[in-house]
Amino acid sequence: YLPIAPGTWGSVIGVAIYLVFRMASPRVIAEAESLGWSPTPLEAFRTTFILLILIVLTSIGIWAATRAEPLLGRKDPGPVVIDEVVGQLITFLFVPLNVGMGTVMLGFLLFRLFDIWKPYPIRRLEDLESGLGIMADDVVAGLYAATAMSLLTSLYLLL
Repeated sequence: YLPIAPGTWGSVIGVAIYLVFRMASPRVIAEAESLGWSPTPLEAFRTTFILLILIVLTSIGIWAATRAEPLLGRKDPGPVVIDEVVGQLITFLFVPLNVGMGTVMLGFLLFRLFDIWKPYPIRRLEDLESGLGIMADDVVAGLYAATAMSLLTSLYLLL
């Protein structure tokens, strides 16, 4: 219910969740390796785990946003920010865990850019019915930002 930039605050929550996950991951990976797991399956499991979380959050978001629209009396109501949380988490899906805070800030800014600019087909996705439209545009904005982040981190690693 923040009156100024609720979508940005929702994105901040997404970044915070990513940072908590990032801080916990090395400990979980070290524990799994001490039990004899090799790093390659652990990395695949990490990506699978994040994808499962995104599917669950997106499903919950579609349901919650669909319920919130009639309760709040407007299309894509400001208090619904789970779409920004999901989009922001998608942004970091393919980013290595060891990147610096500058890269995290870049991911935040890229997602906000695509979410506000709404290049094709993002704006058209908003026309989808109820919670599906609320979530779909941010999911695709997150995919655009994830693609940019993956490209930029790959280029940085090559240089």
